[in-house]
Amino acid sequence: MRKFTNQNGIIIFNQYRYTTMYTPKIFTLIFIICLSAIGMNAQNPAPGEKQKGTVLIMNAKAHLGNGKIIENSAIAFENGKLTLVADATMIRIDKRKYDLVIDGTGKQIYPGFISLNTTIGLVEIDLIRATRDMNEVGELNPNVRSIIAYNTDSRIIPTVRSNGVLLAEVVPQGGLISGQSSVVNLDAWNWEDASVALDMGMHLNWPRMFIPRFDNAEREEKIRKDMKENLETLETFFNEAAAYLKSTKDVESNLRFESMRKLFNGTTKLYVHCNFVKEIVAAVDFAKRHNIKMVLVGANDAWRVSSLLKENNISVIINGTHNLPQREDEDIDISYKLPYLLKTAGVDFAICADGSWQVRNLCFQAGTAMAYGLTEAEAVSSITSSPARILGIDSLVGTLEEGKDATLFISEGNALDMRTNHVTHAFISGRTVNLDNAQKELNKKYLEKYKLD
Repeated sequence: MRKFTNQNGIIIFNQYRYTTMYTPKIFTLIFIICLSAIGMNAQNPAPGEKQKGTVLIMNAKAHLGNGKIIENSAIAFENGKLTLVADATMIRIDKRKYDLVIDGTGKQIYPGFISLNTTIGLVEIDLIRATRDMNEVGELNPNVRSIIAYNTDSRIIPTVRSNGVLLAEVVPQGGLISGQSSVVNLDAWNWEDASVALDMGMHLNWPRMFIPRFDNAEREEKIRKDMKENLETLETFFNEAAAYLKSTKDVESNLRFESMRKLFNGTTKLYVHCNFVKEIVAAVDFAKRHNIKMVLVGANDAWRVSSLLKENNISVIINGTHNLPQREDEDIDISYKLPYLLKTAGVDFAICADGSWQVRNLCFQAGTAMAYGLTEAEAVSSITSSPARILGIDSLVGTLEEGKDATLFISEGNALDMRTNHVTHAFISGRTVNLDNAQKELNKKYLEKYKLD
């Protein structure tokens, strides 16, 4: 199509004319249409009210999240806390003492699944800039707090709850240092209500150290130069932050350096995002040199350096199992069996589902790992107790144990199998979670339209 500009500054495509002044209006119109589509017939259900009375669940198969399974369980909770987790065949229970008794015969109970390394609540539609609030301008942003941008009214949240994901680590993106992540529950009025653990991790995107081969030598040199500069930038920043925090002199307050205080005193961890051997080795050395607790995120090559990770007591967050190999000569199923390889090597790990919409498939990512070597109990632990331990919230959630939060759900079948996963009840700190979502409403709508059962 031919394009030229006439003497009046009007851009002309053949016989059609478009003035540049109309462009913002066109994008505004598109944005409004998209937002209208988002809100159509789909207001999020209101958060559940604080638990009133006592609840008892009987006769369900309970996956405790700690490697144990009770085939016929009795689980009770009151005021948001678990008061009974037992084998129903070994105790006598007076059901009259409970305000609500749920018959779980033929069903299965799980601790609420925990989604690590997610942007849920920070991005709604990837292609619409105004719905993305997950990164800031600049390379070094340790002072950025993801929790402030967390949107409890995200349309994605009810969808993932329907598959048992009840907690999430909300992570900022972009730059070398993205900022601080927080843990939220997925049934709340606002970010204050949603908060479970605030600013509990700092996220660093390790510079890519793999240099691809190009015919153009200058291009290779440019990539190598950028990598070196990024590594020097990180080293300088961490050294300056450490010096600032150790200084006893009266110096001008620096917000970015102040944000590093909990990292250097060991109360938070550094979550390093990288995949390949060279990057992992360099990141481990970096963390040791600065005496910082490290968690590895992504970790495609973690199995290749498992002894290094185990020796340094570094936990690994696997970026999903539904991925293709990174190398041409790798096994086609390497991502599927990565959890088993790490488990065999004695490396502490958890499974995540990167992004926001992908979180709904977290349980099936663990299910795939179960099909490639993990036991059922180990697969459940990889998305319950292991994430809770890595995040430092295992005293509250992650397992079904007396005294912990009553954050759990009931499924009609195996929750790790897409053929049988059907969540019927869910509770967050004892509060009943509404499991309706936009997809269910559309399903109901068209079943009624076409008179289908």
